[in-house]
Amino acid sequence: MSDASSDTSGVRVPPPLIYAGGFAAGFVAHRLLPIHLWPEPTALVSLVGWCLIGAGVLLAVSAAFLFRRAGTTPNPMKPTSALVIWGPYRFTRNPMYVGLATLYAGGTLLLNDPWPLVFLPLVIALVQRYVIAREETYLERTFGDEYRAYKARVRRWI
Repeated sequence: MSDASSDTSGVRVPPPLIYAGGFAAGFVAHRLLPIHLWPEPTALVSLVGWCLIGAGVLLAVSAAFLFRRAGTTPNPMKPTSALVIWGPYRFTRNPMYVGLATLYAGGTLLLNDPWPLVFLPLVIALVQRYVIAREETYLERTFGDEYRAYKARVRRWI
């Protein structure tokens, strides 16, 4: 019998902190060497930025809500008790991370600086390697063929 504290994915850093860290690094680079995406941000750019932020928050929060509704936690550092495969999980296995990336892109538009975008591939790579890979191994171990069938049907990102 395994101890409940060892029955986790092994993720050590909350994924929102990885996204926030990448964005913060981009913001610091922006302060040190400001480069603008556009000479003057337009109302349309601001609108798109706010829409991306809203869509990202909505996607991430709704996905987390589905975890709660299924009686499990969205925190990858805690044990998972249910496999959620409905709602946005029909289209992506990681709607919370897609939502955070969408929010990140919207923030970049509002900042009007490409520096955060320079760090986004690193953020995605860190999430992929240190979060998603561990979660997938854990979910296969926990849910077996049910998770493998889901994984074969639904893309990791979009």
